[in-house]
Amino acid sequence: MDSRVTMALAGVLLLGAVVAGYWGITLSQQPPASSDAAVAPQVTEQPQTLTTRIDEATDNAQRSAVVVAVKALSPFVPIKAEDVAIEQLRVAPQGSFSSIEQVVGRTSWNPIGAGTWLSQESFAAGGPLAQMIRPQERAVAVAVDEVISGGGHVRPGDYVDVLLFMQEKEGQKQQTAQVAVPAVRLLSYGQELGPNLNGQAVQIKDEDDKKKQPRAGRSVVLAVPQELVTRLMLASQAGTLRLAVRSADEDLHKRYAAGEINLVALDEKTRSLLPLNNLEGKALPRAVTNRAPRAAARSPGVQVFRGVENSWQTP
Repeated sequence: MDSRVTMALAGVLLLGAVVAGYWGITLSQQPPASSDAAVAPQVTEQPQTLTTRIDEATDNAQRSAVVVAVKALSPFVPIKAEDVAIEQLRVAPQGSFSSIEQVVGRTSWNPIGAGTWLSQESFAAGGPLAQMIRPQERAVAVAVDEVISGGGHVRPGDYVDVLLFMQEKEGQKQQTAQVAVPAVRLLSYGQELGPNLNGQAVQIKDEDDKKKQPRAGRSVVLAVPQELVTRLMLASQAGTLRLAVRSADEDLHKRYAAGEINLVALDEKTRSLLPLNNLEGKALPRAVTNRAPRAAARSPGVQVFRGVENSWQTP
């Protein structure tokens, strides 16, 4: 073979070796570059993780511990530590417990549903209505409809007058209207319950209690002074009742909070008895009294006749 051809082939091989070597060096330098690129996102992710942790710590610091029942609790059974748990809430309900030790060993008078937060009211005796009245009051239910209940706009906490309309019937000579019971507090309307005496929302103990609640708009429960309970009962059977809502500007809530029970005394003025004849402008019929018959006049003596003469003699 010619020497020139041999030298040309050697040059081509040398050039190929140089190119292959350069290419190998280039490829060997790429992995470190990629690792640097992989480190870069980690550097940018670290500040985000730190911010998230700070936000979580701030959020946890703003939350409050509340004791919650993890299962349904039966009445008169001491509570165990495994029956309750701590939940971190943004807003702790008023009167709630913050540690499990505060409730362990205590017994409830009523069933407590799962998920219910525990408070002093959870261990109070009596149902929701019993916790809403004072010893001198009685909770009385009255059947209502939309008209009787102020168009359906009455709410627990309102003060109402109970009006009584009586039809004309035997023993009742004319139609009358009057205030049967003045200024009584409305405890509930349908399923809606008002606050208890401490101003806290009354808790329904469990699902069974919720099912027992009357349907909305069918009844109201009134806090009636003890001495007026029988009067309200008679009024409910004697005629038609209607609720008249009193103004909030009367500040009856403040007087009740100060300890008053009979906020408006029941007298002839507050009773406002009005016969229908007065409304029509007619005079009331006068009562007819039967006079006793006059006794026959008694003679002063005995008439005695002697011939043509007569005289009176007293025996």
